[in-house]
This record gives sequence, C-alpha cells and structure tokens, in this order.
Amino acid sequence: MIKNIIFDFGDIFINLDKKRFAKELQDLGISQEAEANLPILNEYEMGMISTEEFVAFFETKLNVPKEKLVEAWNSILLDFPKKRLNFIQELAKSKKYRLFLLSNTNDLHISWVKNEFGMEFYNSFKNCFEQFYLTHEIHLRKPNVDIYEFVLNENNLIAEETLFIDDTKQNTDSANTIGIHTWNLIPGEEEVTELFTKKENLF
Repeated sequence: MIKNIIFDFGDIFINLDKKRFAKELQDLGISQEAEANLPILNEYEMGMISTEEFVAFFETKLNVPKEKLVEAWNSILLDFPKKRLNFIQELAKSKKYRLFLLSNTNDLHISWVKNEFGMEFYNSFKNCFEQFYLTHEIHLRKPNVDIYEFVLNENNLIAEETLFIDDTKQNTDSANTIGIHTWNLIPGEEEVTELFTKKENLF
C-alpha cells in the first residue's frame, strides 16, 4: 500500500520544451551530449559549481555571451497549468500521503520559475511537500541510485510503500531497482492529475 509519493517537477508539473532547448543550445555551439560539456552540465545541476562559474565556462570556452546562454538555458521552461497546482494542493490538504518533490533542477531554472510565476505561486506549490529536493541543493542527481536512497533514508521511508513519478524512463528504472514503485508518465499523453485512475491498483 502506497503511503509516500515522490514527484518530479519538469513535465510533471511545469511543462518543458526539450526539443527547443536542445536546438537553442546547439545554435550556440553547445551540445548536451558532447564529452567536453557533459561534466559541466552535470556539475551545475548538482550544485557543484556556481551559476557564475557555469556562465564563465561557456563565455571562455565557447565565446557565448551570458545573456544568450541564460536565454537558451531557460528556453526549456514553459507554463505551469493551474489544474496541476490545484491537484497537489488538494492532495496535500487530504493528508493521506507523505508528499515529496525530487527534481534535477539548477539555480538558473528555479530562479526563472520564481520570477516568472511569482513567489506566492512558488511557495503555494512548495508548501504542498514535506520535503522539496532540488539536485543543486542536495548535490545528488537522478538517475543515480544514491539520490533515491538519500530520500528514503532521510525520511524513514520504506521503498515498497513509496511511489515515484517521473517523465524520464531512466530515472524510474533506476528507482525501481531498489524496490520503489514507479510511474513513468508520458508527457502529452498522461497527466499527473490522473494519478488515482492511472495507478489505482497501487492505492
């Protein structure tokens, strides 16, 4: 029986445009898959380097101006449908489950979210969760198994009583290996608001 639910953020609550994001970066000469760039992207997402150091890397190595980098970097972020906020607020209010957020989110992205939607909206969302884990703050990253073990251990959660919802199969597969139930939600086809119909067998 599920007692705990861990939610991803991107494409679960806030919509993302991953294709546009990849193209914008590519237009600036930045490949997400390039061996030279991959470590810096992962380090930034894990908060191992600051935003200033991240920006400086691309200014120095690829001659990309800060403004263009930030614009391209944030182009992945779209809208946050109100029905999803209403859903998580109602779920939090019911107190039936322990709710957690676990997201591969960096400083530039979360700053954009706060500015774009406002602190009142941001806090009303954040306050729905018992813990709000962003990778750049905890220095761990999905799909590495240690991030799931960290959440379980920190909160005394039992894997078999926990459901993890994420749009990336690699992430849900990884969580699955330590006994966590998962829903690999497909953006555009499924909605987090459908949780209790899509996964009714778990509740």
